Parts: sequence; C-alpha cells; structure tokens
Amino acid sequence: MASIAERHKYILDCLNKNGYVKVIDISKELDVTPVTIRKDLKYLEDKKLLYRTHGSASPINPVASDLDVEEKEKLCIDEKRRIAMAATQLLEQEDSVIIASGSTVYTFAECIAPDAHNHLTVVTASLKISSLLNSKPNVDVIQLGGMVRKSSFSVVGDYTSQFFDQVNCSKLFLGVDGIDLDYGITNSNIEEAMLNKKMIEASLRVIILTDSSKFGRRGFGKICNLDRVDVIITDSGISKSIAQAIEEMGIELIIV
Repeated sequence: MASIAERHKYILDCLNKNGYVKVIDISKELDVTPVTIRKDLKYLEDKKLLYRTHGSASPINPVASDLDVEEKEKLCIDEKRRIAMAATQLLEQEDSVIIASGSTVYTFAECIAPDAHNHLTVVTASLKISSLLNSKPNVDVIQLGGMVRKSSFSVVGDYTSQFFDQVNCSKLFLGVDGIDLDYGITNSNIEEAMLNKKMIEASLRVIILTDSSKFGRRGFGKICNLDRVDVIITDSGISKSIAQAIEEMGIELIIV
C-alpha cells in the first residue's frame, strides 16, 4: 500500500496530467478505500493544492465567476484569436448563423472577412458584435431586442428568447464559462444560459468556442449536456485525457 506522501504525490501528478481526478478511480488505482482518498483530498485542499468537488477534485477553483466582458477580453488573447480563425473556416456561403455573446465569439466576429462573395446572415444578442458586423458589406445582421446586461453588453429576457421560436439557423457559435464532462456546458449568468438554450433549439449545429481554461469548471447556469454539442474548438492547453473523453462522446474536437 502506498504511503500518505506517495498517495499525495500520485494525486497531484494525476491532477497536473489530466486536469481532474475522481475519488473512485484513485481509490481503485491505489487499492485504498474512497474514505482514505477523501481524507487525502481534504488535506491537500487545506494546503491550497487543489479544490474538492463532489466525488472529485480539480487543480483550480471549478466555479466560474461572472466577469465583465472587458475583463474577459484581456484573457487568453492569442488563444482566442487562433480559435476564432479556425471557426471562420466552418462558415459557408449563404449561412444563417447565431453568434452568442462573450469575448471569444466577439473575436470570432472580428475575424469574419468582409468578402462580398460569401454572404452571411447573423443573428446575435450582442450589441458589440452587431455593431462590428454591420460594417461588413457581406453580413446582414439581425439584432435581438431585450434587456441589456451591462456586464456583457448583450440582451436577455423573454422577449429575446421568443425570437428563436420563429427561426431555424444552420449553426450556433457559442462561448461558455465552463465545460464539465459530467455536468455539461454552463454560463455564469442564468439569464444568458436560458437564452443559450433557446439558441441551441433553433440551430442545426452547435459549435463551442472556448479556451482550455474553461474545462473542468462550472458556471451558475446550465446550458445543456455535452451530447447536444457538435463541435468544440479550443487551444492546445486541453489535457489529453479530456480531449480523448470528448472525442469518445462523438464530438468533433478542433485543437489550435
């Protein structure tokens, strides 16, 4: 049987490699009881070396905060640009798409080329994205109405959601605050999460644009389970184990 120090090192090594650990898996691998592993995780959490959740642990705080969009725009700038450029390759002639709100999908909107031969219709809740795309001659913009959220500069509410009962779009480009393999995709604001659900219902294909820091995290509002997602575009910081698990779910994973 491994010593306490050996167990702690094993747990931290697994966290560093995989991005998360599950109590039941570690207990089997080390041939000790789940109670022993829970005590180990409690000790390591007290030392601020990990964060415990129900039945598992992660190396970072798994709770996503609702940051102002201007703060989000300063994070992972290079990764967002690569993700955005990859997402533009999925656009097709005469596409009618939904672009949600957030810093990563705003970068995606910036990368859409003003090409008169590739006409697009874009539905968006984001006032910033609407203003940006309106200057591009090949893009027709449908700006959703509703109550403006000051932190995201986008609209939410029942009036906003009702629009999606009347339309059908080929693709949804969605940014998220958290992706958890078991829980699904989440947003830190419940109203935006509810709106995102309606966007998914109105879309034939759901494409998630997210940097790798969002994996293993959960926002306050659940959007959907991962089985509703068709494509995830992320950066090379994603762990191999999470990438493998996503691909085994049948989701197309694009790493840039």
